[in-house]
Amino acid sequence: MPTLHATIHRDVDHLTATDVAALAERLDEDDYDTPFAALDDWHLLRSLAFQRPELAAPYLHLLDLEAFDEA
Repeated sequence: MPTLHATIHRDVDHLTATDVAALAERLDEDDYDTPFAALDDWHLLRSLAFQRPELAAPYLHLLDLEAFDEA
C-alpha cells in the first residue's frame, strides 16, 4: 500500500495547469463534504508549491504560508 507521501508525489508529477486550477477553485470555494477532503487538497497544493512552484505560484494565497521568525 503506497504512503500518503508517495501518493501525493505521484500526483504532483502528473498534474497539469488545468488540474491545479480546478484544485485551487475547490479550495477557494471551500465546499467539501469533510474537513479531511479539504485538507487533502491543501496538502496537494502545498506539495505543488515546493515541487512544482511554477504551477502553484498563482494560488499561493490559498496556502496562507507565513514566514516564521525562530529567533
